[in-house]
Amino acid sequence: MWLYAAHNPNLKAGAAWYGRIVSEADPLHPKNPIDIVGDLKAPVLGLYGAADQGIPVESVKKMEAALEKANKTAEIVIYPNTPHGFNADYRTSYTKKSAEDGWKRMLAWFKKYGVS
Repeated sequence: MWLYAAHNPNLKAGAAWYGRIVSEADPLHPKNPIDIVGDLKAPVLGLYGAADQGIPVESVKKMEAALEKANKTAEIVIYPNTPHGFNADYRTSYTKKSAEDGWKRMLAWFKKYGVS
């Protein structure tokens, strides 16, 4: 979502459900969200789990700082004791309380920015 929000000038708003922020660049992923913060064209809500083994909280905090420095409209929520995939109700990582809160936040975010 972060990359698409930097790509599409017609996007009204987006929600990143535990999307990667930093990783090794490769031909399929030449840029990371942290690299394109200044190019964001839409407000983004980021929803992350503090117990996500693949997306360290440290990288999420770096993204928050980069967004603030670039004066971009974004909000990041980090759910305590919550793993990656917490909104996927078909996985063992599903975390009902965090998923339901994230869903409510996302709907409110979209409404605020005229998506729904």
